[in-house]
This record gives sequence, structure tokens and C-alpha cells, in this order.
Amino acid sequence: MKPFRYVRAYSVEEAAAAHAGRPGSRYLGGGTNLVDLMKLGVERPGTLIDVSRLPLDTVEELPDGSLRVGATVRNSDLAAHPLVRGRYPVLSQALLAGASGQLRNVATTGGNLLQRTRCPYFQDLSKPCNKREPGTGCGARDGVHRDHAVLGHSPQCIATNPSDMAVALSALDAQVELHGVRGRRTLPVTEFHRLPGDRPDLDTEIAPGELITGVLLPPAAARLPSAYRKARDRASYAFALASVAVVLDVEDSVVRQVRIAFGGLAHRPWRARRAERELLGGPPSDEVFLRALDAELSAAEPLRDNAFKVRLARDLARDVLRRLAVSPSAS
Repeated sequence: MKPFRYVRAYSVEEAAAAHAGRPGSRYLGGGTNLVDLMKLGVERPGTLIDVSRLPLDTVEELPDGSLRVGATVRNSDLAAHPLVRGRYPVLSQALLAGASGQLRNVATTGGNLLQRTRCPYFQDLSKPCNKREPGTGCGARDGVHRDHAVLGHSPQCIATNPSDMAVALSALDAQVELHGVRGRRTLPVTEFHRLPGDRPDLDTEIAPGELITGVLLPPAAARLPSAYRKARDRASYAFALASVAVVLDVEDSVVRQVRIAFGGLAHRPWRARRAERELLGGPPSDEVFLRALDAELSAAEPLRDNAFKVRLARDLARDVLRRLAVSPSAS
């Protein structure tokens, strides 16, 4: 067993200062990902900074109509919150599609955004992995990679982001609130996670010592028709082979607003900007949907064993777009 120091933080400022002052430290919220990785030896923090008791556990409606979700709000509580279910159904559906009920009762909003890939090469210390140990190679590229990325990957890494929640937040144009020793800042969720490039060990744009304090859900997306769909190898408690979050507003047979994000296809939630541009202002027909999705997914570079993901993602997205166009309340 590797010993580590435990610090319980009682304020955001105390947590950020403790993290910045101790290289190799990690924040501990629900621990559903971090503790597993510690058991495997993948994560070996010198200090755990417990942020679970910080006053960040509420969902608050702001004067402009947006919702602020605290970083320690549990996934199960967020999924069941009436304002989230009523205004942002895509988020509630994505949360309920992730993990098991027991894990959702413990996992936090901030921790969900920071969870690391479930690539077996990353989790196995006997295998090469540039994400875990830069410069050792990517064992998955020539190994078992059926579940891995088809978009935005690099020679250094083909891992995928495992979060369902982050896909929905991407489609909602949510913002991440951060606090560090240099103060506060916000980042769009779409810019929070990184593509691997030549630094796959860096999952996000979070700076050393920064703490996620909350997520902002914008009023512009509130009450718009939205839905989340996920394809996986079994009906529950499995990560996405492909998933899609869609926000779609159709008026007078014209697409007025559309936002699409894919999960399970890339190192981060993949915002389908090209497809959105193709759809905006056009009719909500199957032909138009498929043309836009094909244009988006033409950038895919599948590997030996995962080309099926491209068609799977296309069909999932087409189905969700079709259902929302016909029945805005469909899921």
C-alpha cells in the first residue's frame, strides 16, 4: 500500500491552496473513479484533498434564468431535480444512462467531468500507455480497440471520454466554473476537455490547483426539446459505444435551433458543428438529417475494429433528430 496524506478542506480557497501547494495531490469528491484508479496503481497521489463537505451541493436558479449546479451535487440528485427534468431533459436522461444507481448516489458533478478514460491499456500497468506514462506508446492502437476513438485521435492515444453527463452538457452549451489560487474563471464545456494530440496525459484545460466549483446551464437552452440516446453492449451499467445528445427546435417545418454532441467517439465529447450548420434553416427530414450527419462523420478515421461506430452514431443521431422533430417530448 502506498501511503498518502489526507486533508479535509472547509472552503474553496483552502482546497485550492492545499492542492497548489502539494504537487501530486488530487481532489476527492465521491471517489468513484479516483479510488478505483488508486487501487489499480494508476493514480498514486501524495495527498488527497477531500472537497465533499464544501458548500457546493445545491442547484440554484439565477436571476437570468440559468441554473447553477454545484460541483458536489450528486448525479442521482441532479437527474431527479425538477428544474433539470423540466428544462433540460437531455441532462437528466444522460445522467440516468450512466453507471448504476448506487454509483450515481455517490458520484458528483465535478468528479464526473474529471473522470478518466476506461481504456484497459490505461488501467493495466503492464501495458504501454502514453496517457498513463508519456512516451511508452499506445498499446490499444495495434491491440484491442473496438471501443476506442474514431474522431480526433492521434498516434499517441485513441482513448475515449467515458462521461455521459459531459455529452449532454456539451449540447447545452454549458459553462464550467473554476477556482484556483489566481482567482475564478469559466470555460465552455466544449473547450474544457482536450483532444489527445501529443499530450494525451492532459485530459482537460484545468490548471494545476484549480477546482471545479460548479456548472452553469444557460437559459437559452431551457425548455427546448432535447434527448439523449446511448448504445452499449448491455442494457445497463456499461460505457457508450456511441451516444448522442440533441437539442432541436423546429418551427413551421424549419430547424430554428439545433445542437448535437456525440459521446464514445473521441477523447472528449464531440460537438457536431458541421452537422449543425447543415441542418440550421432547413426542413426536418430524414434526407436532410442523414446528409448533415454524413458530412460531420466524414472526418472519422476508424481503426481496424471500430468502423461500425460511425454507422452506429449516425443512426442514433438520426433517430433522435427524427423523434424530436415529430414529438418534442420524445426521448
